[in-house]
Amino acid sequence: MEAPFEKELPAGPINKSMLRYLYKLLSTTGMPKKILSIAALLSIASSMIGLVWPVMTGRFIDQFSTGGINGLLIILLVGVFLMEALTTGVSYYMLAYAGNRTVTMLRKRLWSKTLALPVHFFDNHRSADVMSRISRDTDEIRTLITEHLISFFSNVLTVIGALVILFWLDWRLTLVVLLAAPLGAAVIMPIGGKMYKISMNMYEQLGQFASVLTQVIGEIRLVKYSNAEKREQKNGFDKVDHLFELSMKEAKVYAVLSPLMSMIMIVLLTTVVAYGGMRVSSGALSTGVLVSFVLLLFQIMLPINTFATFYSNLQKVSGAVERLKPILEAEVEDEHDEKGAIMPILTQDIVFHNVEFAYSSEEPILKGINIYMHAGQVTALVGPSGSGKTTIFSLLERFYVPDKGLITYGERSIADFDIASFRSKIGYVSQESPLVDGTIRDNIMYGRIDTVTEAEMIEASQQAYAHDFITSLSKGYDTEVGERGIRLSGGQKQRIAIARALLRKPDILLLDEATASLDSDSEHEVQQALEHLMSRCTTIVIAHRLSTITNADQIVVLEFGQITGTGRHEELLNTHSSYAEWTNKQFRQTRSHDPQRLID
Repeated sequence: MEAPFEKELPAGPINKSMLRYLYKLLSTTGMPKKILSIAALLSIASSMIGLVWPVMTGRFIDQFSTGGINGLLIILLVGVFLMEALTTGVSYYMLAYAGNRTVTMLRKRLWSKTLALPVHFFDNHRSADVMSRISRDTDEIRTLITEHLISFFSNVLTVIGALVILFWLDWRLTLVVLLAAPLGAAVIMPIGGKMYKISMNMYEQLGQFASVLTQVIGEIRLVKYSNAEKREQKNGFDKVDHLFELSMKEAKVYAVLSPLMSMIMIVLLTTVVAYGGMRVSSGALSTGVLVSFVLLLFQIMLPINTFATFYSNLQKVSGAVERLKPILEAEVEDEHDEKGAIMPILTQDIVFHNVEFAYSSEEPILKGINIYMHAGQVTALVGPSGSGKTTIFSLLERFYVPDKGLITYGERSIADFDIASFRSKIGYVSQESPLVDGTIRDNIMYGRIDTVTEAEMIEASQQAYAHDFITSLSKGYDTEVGERGIRLSGGQKQRIAIARALLRKPDILLLDEATASLDSDSEHEVQQALEHLMSRCTTIVIAHRLSTITNADQIVVLEFGQITGTGRHEELLNTHSSYAEWTNKQFRQTRSHDPQRLID
């Protein structure tokens, strides 16, 4: 069952524990601390320089009003402007580098962790949600570092420094300014809480919308031949409309927040200018000091205006970290593999020892499974849908761990082997063998981390009866297959998948019989390719055809997660009533079309 990451929103607008977790995460991700420190110092220097030129400007105006112009003061003023521009530019670039570098390392860490997560993690989380976490949520962290974090602290210093200078220039006017601070905080804090809830809901809806897009676009043929365009159009429109509603809620908040902040600033500025003008006219204050005061007031207003943005971004980052945490803290497949054993060279027997397994706390899928699969032989699994055949495959591939019992390879549990070494010895061919977007060459070599020669690839393709059709294509092995191999026929995809399995040189072959959905022409060639592959492996096949069962060294009959019979075809026909009934029934139903088919 699919489920979003977050079960509920954090208790408060800013989750402090998540911010601590973020700090620890960034510290261990490889954040360039030296560059960030230099950028912080430059940003602080820029802020401090920004406090100098308003005072110098006031002095310049006072000198101009008295008829004297100090050339040195002009040179110093220009120098201050240049220094502020230089420090601002360099600090911005260094912050951008630090932020992007940090998020790049974080994304790499998340991507590596995602690839190492067990299959059951993806059973419980939407793929679109996982993609959104790695891309969108990490971008919020990047924005915080590059645009807000250091600037927030430098802006705090700017405000403090400006207030000190304002008190020095005229403490009465400064008290007028300070009266606006509680008013601004009273406006920002409650609105910020609403922004947090809206942002979290927006993330959730974006994840759901991405999930709909992924599902529909990925299965567009199903949508079209099912005439489900209208249904999916309505589903998509509902998601888009919900996003629109949330966007408008966000717009309403900004529509209130922005004018309120502007009004506070305008009223404050008007009050300062009016009161300051009165003091200038009375001679208690010079014009230059008033100009310096107003310029410094702007130096305060601009940072304060960014505090609301910083607060909003901090809320989003807190939510983003909350959503990244399940990925980062999930247990990976080989977390308990400490120097796992390497697979033996010679093929070994595979044995299920009283294995039980359940996907949830409900009724177990497998109950007390005992199977002895002899090395180099073919074991066929038959039984009705839901009897546990695919689950046995999943346990052999170590996608899941048995709840009870043991699976051994030779004398050792399969859990004792290094998981990469174990899987390197497994070949898997299904009814619809998946292909990745890329060339035929990419797909045949997919999964081989060692060097593969052209001759090896061609040999595997020839054994899979794929070489002739590949070379008949205009670009041969460099032909693009398209997403999920859409540009190839079913038989062509199967033969490429078999070539890929042959190239792996597996000891264990898991075969969800690959010819079940093919036409007779393609089936003959694919069957020949499979015989090449099966001749060198211990083969476990989910049987769909009578030929597979009659030729199997061992047939295992599964019903409701239990083994109800084991033996060869002739033996089970005489001793297992359900097996004999299935065989005869399916043979009669399909004989006029395909006398070899046995659909379980």
